[in-house]
Amino acid sequence: MAHSPHVVVVTAQNFQSVVLDGSCERPVLVDFWADWCAPCRSLMPILAKLAEEYGGRFLLAKVDTDREQVLAGQFGIRSLPTVQLFRDGQVVDQFMGALPESQVRDFLDRHLPRASDRLLAAARELMASGDLAGASAMVERARAEDPDNVRLRLAEVQLTALRGDVAQARAALDALPMELVDDPEVLALRGQLRFAVALEGAPSEPELAARVAVAAGDCQARYQLAAALVMRGDYQGALDQLLEIMRRDRAFGDDAGRKGMLAVFDLLGGSGDLVARYRARMMNVLY
Repeated sequence: MAHSPHVVVVTAQNFQSVVLDGSCERPVLVDFWADWCAPCRSLMPILAKLAEEYGGRFLLAKVDTDREQVLAGQFGIRSLPTVQLFRDGQVVDQFMGALPESQVRDFLDRHLPRASDRLLAAARELMASGDLAGASAMVERARAEDPDNVRLRLAEVQLTALRGDVAQARAALDALPMELVDDPEVLALRGQLRFAVALEGAPSEPELAARVAVAAGDCQARYQLAAALVMRGDYQGALDQLLEIMRRDRAFGDDAGRKGMLAVFDLLGGSGDLVARYRARMMNVLY
């Protein structure tokens, strides 16, 4: 195999830097293979070709399992070839066997960033600031540039929910392609829709904030305010409100403060600094 900047041989010595640390910068596709494995040899040229074609959108890392048995055991490799995709230091997906090029390409396209993703990220920021018109315009720009980006549909679902049409947003989520069913962003959207129900018929966020400022014990207004904050992505603000509900009235809404905090933790993936800090604060209130 000719030298390529997009393909690298990985050993136990450089796995941390190349794969775990490197996947925080761009996705890393790890090919666990062995020389005696005929399907491995069939898959290798496909992976190498795609690494070149995608031009650095992912790094192909090759692990010879005969030489790196500890690594193979560490990542649960039981059959060859096994190909795992790493992002942010974690395995996010994998496949086994020598798939045809079309299926490998589909696998990659589900996970690799696209040019239009930057527009969708900007749209999400506008949603978080309450600028739904600006977010909608940004989504349309993304559609014009890249109509095949399935994440357009996720942005549209979020816009629909923020506009208050929870039933339509739920229906749109249920109609998403099967490959997105367990996508973290989809799971987060489903969690957001649970909070969206609390906002049906509710006053605006500024009105709710004003009510809470005047009547700190108004847990209904405080919960709706937390829901509004969740819907626009201010998870820390929402957790502050839910924690205050816990402090003031554990009986409100059948322990809605605690259950709401747990739901937000799920939206955040169940880990990270924000989750750790607020989980500790929740435990202090409980005990």
